[in-house]
This record gives sequence, C-alpha cells and structure tokens, in this order.
Amino acid sequence: MKKLSIIFLSFFVLNTVSAQSKDVTAVQTAVEQLKKAMIDADKASLEKLTADDLSYGHSGGKIENKTEFIEALVSGKSDFVTMDLTDQTVKITGNTAIVRHALSGNTVDGGKPNTVHLFVMLVWVKQGKQWKLLARQAVKQPS
Repeated sequence: MKKLSIIFLSFFVLNTVSAQSKDVTAVQTAVEQLKKAMIDADKASLEKLTADDLSYGHSGGKIENKTEFIEALVSGKSDFVTMDLTDQTVKITGNTAIVRHALSGNTVDGGKPNTVHLFVMLVWVKQGKQWKLLARQAVKQPS
C-alpha cells in the first residue's frame, strides 16, 4: 500500500509539473506575440491577446483600458519601433501568470523619438485555453 501511495504521489507531481511547464511555455509565447503585435500595431492580434478588462499602466503614470491601449498603437500615437525583453520570469498560480522583465526599446510618441528602459510586470489570465493580458505596469529603470 505504501508503494502504491508513493507511485500515485509521484505521478501527481509529475503531471502537475508538466502542466505548469506547458503553461509557462504558453505564457512566454503570448508575451512574444504581444511584443510583435505592439511593434507591428496589429489590431487583430492586440484584440486577441488582451482581456476586455485590461488595465495598461505606463511608466509615466498614464493608465489605459483595452480600447485606449490598442487605439494608441494602431493610430501611431504610441509607436514601438524596437523592443528587447530580458531577464524574464514567469510565475503561474492557477489561471493567473505574473511575468516580469526588463524592456529596452525605441519608441515614437507624439512624433518624438525616444529610448526607453523599463521594468515591466504583466498579469496574464487564462480564459478558456488562451492566455490574455489583464494588467501591465511599467516603471523606469534607475539611471
């Protein structure tokens, strides 16, 4: 009986780790898709990757909802020309994932070129089988 309990527990742990690993990979893929959609100002992809209740926080304190976030990118008011993400971590708890990374990139905001160096936290929620961005907050990296 003891051996059977150990085998069952091992199977449960391995299945849990495997499912978690698949979710981490899926979240990492969603982050890359979001990055590409932001650079390309791809409205359809941005709509698909973001939750309806999106709260998108900029490093300067501006907060946008889903419509405002997508419109700013699609209209060119906010334009990521390049974006490099480093030091990324993903932590999953249930149907929620917290992603942290450093972001360096070139932007054009209001027609003015700019270089940004940010620390970003993203909150993703699994809706059905798809991970969607629910919240984002950025802060400027110390100089």
